[in-house]
Amino acid sequence: MLPAKVDNRLPTPDPKASIRPDRRLGIALALGGGAARGWAHIGVLKALRDNNIEVSFIAGTSIGALVGGCFLAGRLAELEEFACSLTRRGLIRFLDIRFGTAGLLGGMRLNRRLVEQLDGVLIEKLDKPLVCVATEARSGHEVWLDSGSLIIAMRASYALPGVFEPVRCGDRQLFDGALVNPVPVSVCRAYEQPLVVAVNLNYDLFGRAAVVRMNAARGSGPATQRPVNAAGEALESFAENERRRDKIGVMESMADAFNIIQDRISRSRLAGDPPDLSLHPRVRDIGLAEFFRAEETIALGYEETVRRLPEIERVTEGYNGG
Repeated sequence: MLPAKVDNRLPTPDPKASIRPDRRLGIALALGGGAARGWAHIGVLKALRDNNIEVSFIAGTSIGALVGGCFLAGRLAELEEFACSLTRRGLIRFLDIRFGTAGLLGGMRLNRRLVEQLDGVLIEKLDKPLVCVATEARSGHEVWLDSGSLIIAMRASYALPGVFEPVRCGDRQLFDGALVNPVPVSVCRAYEQPLVVAVNLNYDLFGRAAVVRMNAARGSGPATQRPVNAAGEALESFAENERRRDKIGVMESMADAFNIIQDRISRSRLAGDPPDLSLHPRVRDIGLAEFFRAEETIALGYEETVRRLPEIERVTEGYNGG
């Protein structure tokens, strides 16, 4: 019996099967806190969108939650328009000052603007997952808001103690998430996001922590040589100017303290849970309350993202899940 005839010809390749599959992976963003410096997040998101980098997940702290939530809700352009409309004098319109409460500002004027754009929007109905990080006022617990009212979650995340009143959510009162997790990379990891890009707005505010040993004595130590009069006595006007220069006001004290807290906690948290890539917009010269410098700050976020675009594309295209 003759054996069956074998066809040794190679099969004709299927054109559709020969197309190389797209290996690009969407990135999870950890958008950090930073008050007015947070407008840089708008520039980061615009640059990613303009270069077709997909954002698959956002964890946001403080203003990072505000910008991230507006982005996923399709309201980034409206937020940018609002931010760029702010002026130094115009900020006063949003300061609903309240005495005898837990916060200097009630925050309801800003809340009304959010309601105009996002009333009824639920986090779980967004196209991509969002987690807003907050802090429980009494216990200090880190709180992750991943469902429910988008407006409440964002307000809770940016409720800076002493400035905004805490936001009641269920049976808890919530403060700014930057107190416990300024750059929420750990949230992205906990939600099993394989590729995490962090946007850290505080990385260059201070150097690495140092210990300084010194004598606990009054005076400025070996200061600049003071001018003297004919009798060899220091001129009082110079000494008075020195004292005035070194004097720190209440707002400066609060801003410095908050910056130090965010910087030190960020370094500690990121050392234990590093992102795959970090973006560092050059926003150190933007003050915490300088929300009226939005155009400049947004541009800095955009520039940093474009500068790092080759790295972002390399990690997203090279990822193979292995």
